[in-house]
Amino acid sequence: MIFFGADRIGQFRECFSGRVALLTAPSGRTSDNRSTIDVLKDFCDLQLLLAPEHGVRGDKAAGALIEDEIDLESRLPVRSLYTQASKRLTKDKLDLFDTLVYDIADVGSRYFTFISTLRFCMEDCATAGKRMVVLDRPNPLGSAVEGGLLRQETASFVGCYSLPVRYGLTCGELAGMMNAELGIGCDLKIIPCSGLTENMTFRDWGKPWVMPSPNIPRFETALLYPGTCLIEGTNCSEGRGTADPFAIIGAPFIRAEEFCRAFNDRNLPGVMATPVYFTPTASKHQGALCGGIHLHILEEDALRPVELGVRLLELLQGMYPEDFRFLEPVRQGGKPFISMLAGHREFEKPGWDADGMLERYAQESEEFRRRKVPFGLYPRV
Repeated sequence: MIFFGADRIGQFRECFSGRVALLTAPSGRTSDNRSTIDVLKDFCDLQLLLAPEHGVRGDKAAGALIEDEIDLESRLPVRSLYTQASKRLTKDKLDLFDTLVYDIADVGSRYFTFISTLRFCMEDCATAGKRMVVLDRPNPLGSAVEGGLLRQETASFVGCYSLPVRYGLTCGELAGMMNAELGIGCDLKIIPCSGLTENMTFRDWGKPWVMPSPNIPRFETALLYPGTCLIEGTNCSEGRGTADPFAIIGAPFIRAEEFCRAFNDRNLPGVMATPVYFTPTASKHQGALCGGIHLHILEEDALRPVELGVRLLELLQGMYPEDFRFLEPVRQGGKPFISMLAGHREFEKPGWDADGMLERYAQESEEFRRRKVPFGLYPRV
């Protein structure tokens, strides 16, 4: 049986000294479905909640800025780590605690902003001499690695560290890796899971799927997300505002049947598509009828989601050269969002080469598999 770090805090009582702050999200729950907020309130001097993107209770939309507030359930003050002014632990926040606890489930994809929040908090705690405790959680995608490494020139809040898109580490392992490789020097304590082995995925946990963010409703969504999140950098809908985000892909200029035939002719491993017409209720093309595809996973172990994402971009550009485009930078002189997601700038070049890109990805993934070995906390069986 698998137990999360949040299930094991009683074995590490010495880590929770002084005034405690908790950085968490709706996924911060124990195996018996108690909120980590409630557990720590009963266990230590929990005085403060810190809110990442989507908020402590998951009531904030993707990208929505968060204000400081009082949590209605716990009556604890909430300080935002997702504001226009700063996404760091500023001095006024650092002065409110002695120990910071991190308990957020990730999806194993570099795009998730929780990774940046984790890094920033370690850096800020190190500077201020504060302890940081990571309650470890398994990576739902297991230990598989896929995709190219982030180039520093494209670093942003959706990619702050030299990782492939699918990086195959738990949040605790990732924290340890960043602390060591970046020389952060954080007083970091990782409370590991028990019963976990390196290659387990969500299917092996025997636990319910708790949405790590509002648009990752199912495990299948998390499997597709490393690839189909790339659609966010285009003028196509990635399925936000539909019943199946990141599995439904389309745009008003797409004829569903012809696009579906062309996609299935690619014979990508582990996945097939059916044609779909949809009208998003939010985000891109809200209220407009779109044609596109609905992706279905046939073999989870065979699926290569990053390759899927690159091939989708290749297909869209090839079939709809007059209509498909990558989004322009939000700010003058900024980088296109596709480059920040991809972690490189090759998509900005006319005639970019999908085959060459995927070949480079494979080489960099293999390098990263070797690089992450020293930071593994769990046995491989």
